[in-house]
Amino acid sequence: MSDKSKYELALSKIDAAHSDDPNRITVPKRNPTIHTNATTPDPDAETTTIPYELHYAQKMTYYLTRLDPLSTSTDLLRLAIRAQHLRRWEIPRSSYPPTKPGYHAWRSELQRRQAALAEQICLESGYTAQEAGRVGALVRKEGLRKGQDRETQMLEDVACLVFLDDQLDGFGEGLGDEEKMVGILRKSWGKMSEEGRREALRIEMSEKGRELVRRALEE
Repeated sequence: MSDKSKYELALSKIDAAHSDDPNRITVPKRNPTIHTNATTPDPDAETTTIPYELHYAQKMTYYLTRLDPLSTSTDLLRLAIRAQHLRRWEIPRSSYPPTKPGYHAWRSELQRRQAALAEQICLESGYTAQEAGRVGALVRKEGLRKGQDRETQMLEDVACLVFLDDQLDGFGEGLGDEEKMVGILRKSWGKMSEEGRREALRIEMSEKGRELVRRALEE
């Protein structure tokens, strides 16, 4: 099987898994990756409803192309980025205690499970165990803290960009604590590369979202 065939098969399997998400989101038909924090949405635009995790995955791929306009990224990185949140809805936050340790345990389990699912899909699609393992390592974000892995850093940048673009307002409203939100944004900013930060500043945000980001960067 050719590299292209393996990649396309794995990608289709990942998207099929995302499509099982029962949670739905309404997006523009012409541009399903358009940001939902837009301050001037087109009221006349045709819309469609798609699974949320498929929408999220498309956003991840979109921001990879923003950071890598020349398409130099490896297929393994592309698959890892597409596989973020793989079947995430099956383990809701409510299945763990509403505490900080509970949150970290939940995140760790999600990361482990999503990586294992992504690896299995890669193996089923014709990739070697070493290649599948690399995808899993990227999904687990191995090497991020030490800054030793450029691809892991790019994946983290992409995830942070999608958060700022697509989830900032909703997350902030759910949290209900501006100071905590500012702290979260500051931590996210600290994880990003300079390239990621530059792209983040280009994102159109709501007035509230922009103000929270400003406070996070100034304080």
